[in-house]
Amino acid sequence: MSHDSATATPGARTSTADMAVLRWLVAATFIVILNETIMINAIPDLKIHFDVGNGAAQWLTTAFMLTMAVVIPVTGWFLQRVTTRQAFGLAMVVFCTGTLLAASTPHSMFWLLIVARVIQASGTAVMMPLLMTTLMNVVPESDRGRVMGNVTLAMSVAPALGPAVSGLILSSLSWRWMFLLVLPIAGAIGVVGLRKLKNVGEPTAGAIDAVSVPLAALGFGGLVYGLSLIGRDDAPVSPYLLIGGGLVVLAAFVWRQLSLQRSGSPLLDLRTLTHRNYTLSLLLMVIAFMGFLGSMLLMPLYLQDVRGLSPLQTGLLMMPGGLAMGLLGPQVGKVFDRVGGRPLVIPGAIGMTIGLGLFTRIDLHTPYPLILGMHILLMVSLAAIFTPVFSLGLGAVPQQLYSHASSLLGALQQVAGAMGAALSVAVLTARSDSLAADGASRLGAYVGGMRWAFGLSAILSIAVVVLAVILPGRLASYGQGPADVDGELDGIVDDAIGDAAVAAG
Repeated sequence: MSHDSATATPGARTSTADMAVLRWLVAATFIVILNETIMINAIPDLKIHFDVGNGAAQWLTTAFMLTMAVVIPVTGWFLQRVTTRQAFGLAMVVFCTGTLLAASTPHSMFWLLIVARVIQASGTAVMMPLLMTTLMNVVPESDRGRVMGNVTLAMSVAPALGPAVSGLILSSLSWRWMFLLVLPIAGAIGVVGLRKLKNVGEPTAGAIDAVSVPLAALGFGGLVYGLSLIGRDDAPVSPYLLIGGGLVVLAAFVWRQLSLQRSGSPLLDLRTLTHRNYTLSLLLMVIAFMGFLGSMLLMPLYLQDVRGLSPLQTGLLMMPGGLAMGLLGPQVGKVFDRVGGRPLVIPGAIGMTIGLGLFTRIDLHTPYPLILGMHILLMVSLAAIFTPVFSLGLGAVPQQLYSHASSLLGALQQVAGAMGAALSVAVLTARSDSLAADGASRLGAYVGGMRWAFGLSAILSIAVVVLAVILPGRLASYGQGPADVDGELDGIVDDAIGDAAVAAG
């Protein structure tokens, strides 16, 4: 989509019509992201219903994640060549088709359920880049924090609600109702959204590069799949072979995009990375997501396998943190618009490190109120990070690169999620096996492994603190958001060192 630049006047507010567009996009994004985590608690029931093993059942989540990793890199090109309504309509039709297919899958056709999840993920993969690209085009820079804070509702509350919603459904209904209840809601949002949405800008012409698409699919897909296999005893192929192959193919993909930037239209424009604030924000988000999603994996394992809670109880215990994160987003956005990013991102990064550090002290009898408090601290800290960093990062690139910047961010989030989960599982397994060999009890060894896994996330979060200090509080000036001033990073570092010296003095 090609757009006129959003008004950059300080203090400008987003128009009522543009806010209506964003509300429907947020609603659609919320329901499709909710579906991404709603399957977590259903795996045991589905294994029994379809008579499949752990390896086959794991494909219900692996296939979804792989599809996201493969489709998202293409959305940067796609969103520039269709209208807002076309992209929204296609995404919702595809998602609803996959949801209907999943709900009607016969018990003898487990493979069809996996296909349905792939179709669902294809629709989901379009929604977040569409939302972020539209937001960046219609929201004035001075109002982006407030609006981006509302987007946090879809990004954080939906994943947090997924396990609780599925636990509640499965406590009294069959697994099919997870799809049957989502389908009419998604359908209604799609129909009403198409009636209310207006097109933002006009599509631009351009052919897709036939070489880049398979390179992106094999590169991102191979890397994410390889990472997802780490620590699994039933891996069909060496995960390290897949990871190595994925990295080689991604190198070829990068070379191809650099060539197309000089002579044609790249599938994923990597000139976004020449903008320092975007690159810093991207790196910070990737590391923060690794810690965030690693903890999202470890907490259910601890609460269910060690403490014996049911899936519903686990979801309810984790829900307050997710709700706090999402509901705090709009307030964080308003503060960001007033004071900039540093007063939010630096304390948030420190809080993230403290929260993950506290999780390294869990044991077999850690009080549930303490676990709840630690989780809320972690989620609130992440809320202080995500909204400002999204705004600063995407606002640092030129307008014509918005869709590519949001697509690259989405693709690397999938890689970061897989990497965070893989590292957590690898450390958990290695440390647990070591403690068990030394004579520790099964649960004692398991908890010891979890402590080390949380410790790894805490160590990674130190890098988030460093990047938070380097990242500027605001863009250069209103109206110059896309531009990166030469030597800006050096000035930021000098300011950070000066601030530290003053604090030390």
